[in-house]
Amino acid sequence: MAKGGKGPKGKKITLNVAKNCIKITFDGRKRLDLSKMGITNFPKCILRLTDVDELDLSRNLIRKIPESISKFQNLRWLDLHSNYIDKLPESIGQMTTLLYLNVSNNRLTTNGLPVELNQLKNIRTVNLGLNHLDSVPTTLGALKELHEVGLHDNLLTSIPKSISKLPKLKKLNTKRNPFPKAEESDTFIDTIKRLDNLYLVEEKDLCSNCLRKCQQARDKLNKIKTMATTAPRKAIFSNLVSPNSMAKDSQEDWR
Repeated sequence: MAKGGKGPKGKKITLNVAKNCIKITFDGRKRLDLSKMGITNFPKCILRLTDVDELDLSRNLIRKIPESISKFQNLRWLDLHSNYIDKLPESIGQMTTLLYLNVSNNRLTTNGLPVELNQLKNIRTVNLGLNHLDSVPTTLGALKELHEVGLHDNLLTSIPKSISKLPKLKKLNTKRNPFPKAEESDTFIDTIKRLDNLYLVEEKDLCSNCLRKCQQARDKLNKIKTMATTAPRKAIFSNLVSPNSMAKDSQEDWR
């Protein structure tokens, strides 16, 4: 134990070390990979490498992300999972090029998520699983480009409808939360499954064959609805397969 009761300082990251950790992805992006290096403090030297497209600081011992992270103005992919972060900086809202944000397996509470997250208008994937959230941030409902949301393994008792109604949402993982009803998380998954196959067109834009098929499908749904209202109620999600859990290793599930 270090003097004063503090823990070890962790690995020192120099500019040269960081430069050697830059990799080129299969699609030609520059990724700065500093994962699994025992880092305890955000390395300020990497602020001189702000031209990278992707930044991976996952599986370290980092407790605080500085406001200066917003200097990464070209960043599309930010992975901070499996650290000790309890709060995200307000400046993260300035990183409007972000498409992917993984902050799972940290110590985040609902109060630790800034309202500025609603400025990430291009974000496609957000993983907030394995934290201490007791409510879903209303900011998520404003992110209309979201495709995937991870909220698993938190302290949530409800999910707002604004989340399930996000127009492009394909995956919503809410498993292992203390919901009042066991089937609630499945309900949202089912809603998204149906949205994947929903297309709205006017009758006049359909050919006669397509129009006939649509009418037959509508009649079939009406029959099912009639049967459902007259027959004894059964569990409608008993055979539904939910998305893979991200609890074991959130990083692999969201790549």
